[in-house]
Amino acid sequence: MAYNVLIVDDSPSIRLVVKKVILMSGFDVGEYFEAANGKDALSVLEKNWADIILTDIHMPVMDGISFFKEVLKHPIMSSIPVIFITTEGRDEGIEETRKMGARGYITKPFKPEEIRKVMVEILGEPYGEGEDAPNLEGSDF
Repeated sequence: MAYNVLIVDDSPSIRLVVKKVILMSGFDVGEYFEAANGKDALSVLEKNWADIILTDIHMPVMDGISFFKEVLKHPIMSSIPVIFITTEGRDEGIEETRKMGARGYITKPFKPEEIRKVMVEILGEPYGEGEDAPNLEGSDF
């Protein structure tokens, strides 16, 4: 099954790195959607379906927390799993997103296997157990 992925971050380079990590992880991706802030992400979701959202917190125009609150208000979009990938490492920030219902929280800089691990927890193993799984260890982004 192919998954549609929405990556929300004001840094084009971070969006590219996250996209490459997902590709290297072996997930069958139908479409990648990108947005530079929460407002743009909402526009993307009005026209497209995403099976999972990976978003930053600190962005101009609309931050990730405000974006997530808007997603949660929508009866259909509220079922989309959200993973935060952010520099926000304070316990209060992490706890706030978890209470809201975020499915994952990864702090930057991150290791590729962290993204894969959280996505596997949410979407399931792309390769099953064994030798086919890629080795993503050894890099920080």
